[in-house]
Amino acid sequence: MKRYGSFTAVDGISLSVESGEFYGFLGPNGAGKTTTINAIVGLARTSGGSIRIFGYDNERQWREARRLIGLSPQEFNFDRYLSLRDVLIYSAGYYGLRGKRVAERADMLLERFGLTSHAHLEYTKISGGQKRRLSLARALIHEPKLLILDEPTAGVDVELRLALWEWLQKLNREGLTIFLTTHYLEEAEELCRRIAIVRAGRIVAEKPTEELVALGASLQDVFLELTRN
Repeated sequence: MKRYGSFTAVDGISLSVESGEFYGFLGPNGAGKTTTINAIVGLARTSGGSIRIFGYDNERQWREARRLIGLSPQEFNFDRYLSLRDVLIYSAGYYGLRGKRVAERADMLLERFGLTSHAHLEYTKISGGQKRRLSLARALIHEPKLLILDEPTAGVDVELRLALWEWLQKLNREGLTIFLTTHYLEEAEELCRRIAIVRAGRIVAEKPTEELVALGASLQDVFLELTRN
């Protein structure tokens, strides 16, 4: 639960994401999705309840819990004076990682996301789609077990969106647990094995994707019916 004064942003959400799962967390604007993510990663303190990350309490054992999480936020928050490569290397430093192995992983991620030729540019010199890819690479630099994606393909063109889907599916096949929020319902339907739909800070449905889609003519129809005021 999360309250801001008299306003309840998250009202008793209870969910469990399995290791290796690709989990969708959907809802309209203001439903409590980003607040929930902020609570999971430790950017917001809960007003009640508890959160465990692979068995670690994210308040009492926050160092262990946060080391296991990689976050790609909706908004870009890079240091404008760092090169793309240094963004990754400096981010690893927050987890106590440094040296040759980190530099090698940074170079590997830059190559994996098609950013090698831009590695020494400041992030202000690259396109919006390239910034999305950099955000994903930064979330992965410390080799997390859980990747949280808040609108990862917002504002990118169709070609890049499909490429990002491929990368995410590959990461998931390699064993990475992924928690996704998106307003592109076809994205959730394509990627997620299980989906929760949240409205006004509460989960109103949580089912395997196929079962949820089967409730209506399309996932969009089900979504609109469940989130209608």
